[in-house]
Amino acid sequence: MSFMLKHMIGGQLKDLTGGLGEEKPEGEKSEASGTGMTQEEFEQYQQQLAEEKVERDGSFAQKKAERATVRSHFRDKYRLPKSELDETQIQAAGDDVELPTELAKMIAEDNQEEESRQSVLGQLTNIQNVDMDQIKEKAQSTLEDLKHSAEKCEVM
Repeated sequence: MSFMLKHMIGGQLKDLTGGLGEEKPEGEKSEASGTGMTQEEFEQYQQQLAEEKVERDGSFAQKKAERATVRSHFRDKYRLPKSELDETQIQAAGDDVELPTELAKMIAEDNQEEESRQSVLGQLTNIQNVDMDQIKEKAQSTLEDLKHSAEKCEVM
């Protein structure tokens, strides 16, 4: 009988109060029992989640620092202004930050290409519409002309 009375009056009373005083059912007194775990299992699970989060955050900070290192390398290379955010990210990760090996190889190759471009012949090959064979022939013919004129010279 009390069930019936509670059911009839309780529903109307909830409507009046707007459900402010909602009570949890007896089976869901804690989060652990709601997930089907004991309290000890739930605490272990929460600890494991926290450890995984710390590990993910650490690896994320490491990746951010590696990217910042790459950006700072290119800023140095092209003489761009430095970013304080990048320096902060590198310092936050510590001294463990290095360029990835693949990127380091690419940078070394780029440096070799730049060195070859900076030489005189490298600059000539960069100029379009220049025929290297024609230049060599002109240089050889000029040398031969100089030799002939040197042979004709009475001073020498």
